[in-house]
Amino acid sequence: MKKEVYKKELYNLQVELVKFQKHVIEENVAVCIILEGRDTAGKDGTIKRFTEHLSPREVRTVALGVPSDKEKRSWYFQRYVPNLPSAGEIVFFNRSWYNRAGVEKVMGFCTKKQYKDFIEEVGSFEQMLTHSKICFLKYYLDISKKEQKKRLEARKIDPLKQWKLSPIDAKAQKKWDAYSQARDEMFNQTSFVYAPWYIVHTDDKKEARINIMKHFLSLNDYPEKDKSLLLHDHDVICKFDPLCYEKGMIAP
Repeated sequence: MKKEVYKKELYNLQVELVKFQKHVIEENVAVCIILEGRDTAGKDGTIKRFTEHLSPREVRTVALGVPSDKEKRSWYFQRYVPNLPSAGEIVFFNRSWYNRAGVEKVMGFCTKKQYKDFIEEVGSFEQMLTHSKICFLKYYLDISKKEQKKRLEARKIDPLKQWKLSPIDAKAQKKWDAYSQARDEMFNQTSFVYAPWYIVHTDDKKEARINIMKHFLSLNDYPEKDKSLLLHDHDVICKFDPLCYEKGMIAP
């Protein structure tokens, strides 16, 4: 996507997001957006563009660190519950409870039983969220192996991105196939009718950000909504379906 086109579309969509947030505050809507994906897929940048011009009092980003010993002994979802949105609030999860189906599974940070329990419980947990009238959406940002390698190398030499480097990043390419298998199992077992996964192809960061915004806004109603701005590209973002593999939207 050309820079001039990106800037214009971004501005228009951020205006729509301000309209949406005004509606959220006035109508006491609770909004929860999950962004999952491989390292370097663009979660940080996407959230930044979403929240850039929103009222900071009514929007939060949750990026939890390693659980404490007490949290490890508690019900798995317990530490996420206090971070869920209240009425009139928008919350982004930069990684979420799905860590258990991705990083924890691949890196051996959880047992097979813990993983099995998670898969059996997550559907009920998310059904409770949707039944409580929380606007709940799940996005998985997918990236090709070649593009991920390029971005990981760029991180090493960019002094402003040193904080993004971690031991987990170092194993992202080596464990590529294991992450792919874990991702596919997660899609098949946790893309529910009431809480489906939406897949975003992110090799082009600008294109990905624009299409996530369009898709998100298209699914929500709010006053003075300009529908003409919200036609997203189905080759960039789609609801999880085996056809996503055939279309090349999910990296092997």
